[in-house]
Order: sequence, then structure tokens, then C-alpha cells
Amino acid sequence: MFGDISGMMKQLQEAKQKVEETKKRLDHVLIDEGSEDKIKITITANRELKSIQVNEDLLKDAEELEDYLVLTLNKAIARASQINEQEMAVAAKNGLPDIPGMDLFK
Repeated sequence: MFGDISGMMKQLQEAKQKVEETKKRLDHVLIDEGSEDKIKITITANRELKSIQVNEDLLKDAEELEDYLVLTLNKAIARASQINEQEMAVAAKNGLPDIPGMDLFK
């Protein structure tokens, strides 16, 4: 019915390995997000914060700094999530065995 079960298991193991390799690679994909030259945030595609650079003018107004941090972090996380999801879907799709009715990534 499903063909070679051991072959499919091997393909699943290969898919798992590709996903793990993609996760490691995404640790090195850096995304820079900024807001009006006042703040710059660098985050990996795995959503790990790497750096925050703040213009000195923002340090004088805590409320404005908080607003820029929230806005810029949310943008950076959204971009990182988008990249992460796309890359992980490709890694998973390329390694999955061809099982009828399992068109998960169309």
C-alpha cells in the first residue's frame, strides 16, 4: 500500500537532518531592522537577538525609547519569522517521502 517502508523511514531521517542543518544555518542569517536612524536591531532568522544600537538622543526620553524598541523589535521578529518559516518549509518538503494524499506544502 505505501511501498517501501524502510525507504520512507530513511527519507524521513534525511528530512529531519535537513531541517536541523537549516536551523543551524539560520543562526547565521542576520536581519537588520531600524527605525528612522534612531535605533537598529540585529536578529537572526531563528529570532535570537544579536545587537541593539540606540541613537543617544533616544536615551533622553524613556517613553520614546520604549516605543521605538517595541516597534523595531516587532518588525525584526516578523521578518525573521517569515524567513524562518519559508526556509524550514523548503527543508521539510524536500526531504519528505512521496506519500499519496500527503501534499502538505502545496
